[in-house]
Amino acid sequence: MSSALTDLFPHPIVQAPMAGGVSVPQLAAAVAEAGGLGFLAAGYKTADGMYQEIKQLRGLTGRPFGVNLFMPQPEYADAAAVDVYAHQLAGEAAWYETELGDPDSGRDDGYDAKLAVLLDNPVPVVSFHFGVPTGDVLESLRRAGTFTLVTATTPDEALAVQRAGADAVIVQGVEAGGHQGTHRDNPETDRSGVGLLSLVAQVRETVSLPIVAAGGIMRGSQIAAALAAGASAAQLGTAFLATQESGANAVHKQALTNPLFVRTELTRAFSGRPARGLVNRFLREHGPYAPAAYPEVHHLTSPLRKKAASSGDPQGMALWAGQGHRMARELPAGQLVEVLAAELDAASTALSGKGGPR
Repeated sequence: MSSALTDLFPHPIVQAPMAGGVSVPQLAAAVAEAGGLGFLAAGYKTADGMYQEIKQLRGLTGRPFGVNLFMPQPEYADAAAVDVYAHQLAGEAAWYETELGDPDSGRDDGYDAKLAVLLDNPVPVVSFHFGVPTGDVLESLRRAGTFTLVTATTPDEALAVQRAGADAVIVQGVEAGGHQGTHRDNPETDRSGVGLLSLVAQVRETVSLPIVAAGGIMRGSQIAAALAAGASAAQLGTAFLATQESGANAVHKQALTNPLFVRTELTRAFSGRPARGLVNRFLREHGPYAPAAYPEVHHLTSPLRKKAASSGDPQGMALWAGQGHRMARELPAGQLVEVLAAELDAASTALSGKGGPR
């Protein structure tokens, strides 16, 4: 991996940026202090809200960290389909005694304003989700001293990331919790995602960029496997969602290991884009009918999800989780980094044949 990135953090462990209030400054700081790369999620925040979190994080740690941005989305959603879905959700609004959100609340997530802040007040690392920024944007960040990463879910997307001039690519397997970072939301490719280890190997043969592997990783031995497949570091989301510093709702944290939730599924039910979450009532009832309309559906269901969370009802929440959710450990984030690093060392020793017979 490029030394420009490895010099930033001792352990090849990246805390995934989880939007919606999970990746708070306290979490990113704890990960950074333990030798990993902590991340803030700018998604769904205002530019000033992002800036305030950056200031808070800088007050908690002097170590490098990253900020993640959502790319603006093209206008191709079918308004009629969104209206039909809103009608289908009327019963949910009545049940939770709230109004549905406005699907036309904005689709660029304040991208330009956030970029301006990050260029005026550079951070060590910036990553992008849902598409590839222009070469000019990536070059501007590079001139500001920022290392850039972009998510890809296929070898072709990784090639687009390399051509745009990013410094590294985050290779996201289908096992990952939360939103798939596909560059174009094509319903025809739903449920055709590739597993992480196979995808890392394919991308390794396609591009020369350093690879950060993401998707379902919960143990140090899995990090070792990703490194052996060609990655230079691993990004973990669900593993850190359960930590004490995580800003996730307590109901969400508990659901990760609750026997009531036995599996995950990719769904458009909550946001209109494929995202992996624990299968609950809302996902089962509305997933089959949710249109390909992001961020319209995200805005539409936002009040429902918030009311369910405030009511302590996991059946109406977007319980984002990767396939390894049952392996979640409720530890302080810094301790989790240390445990993962120790597990990685043990697995790497075993893989190298230096550990003797087992």
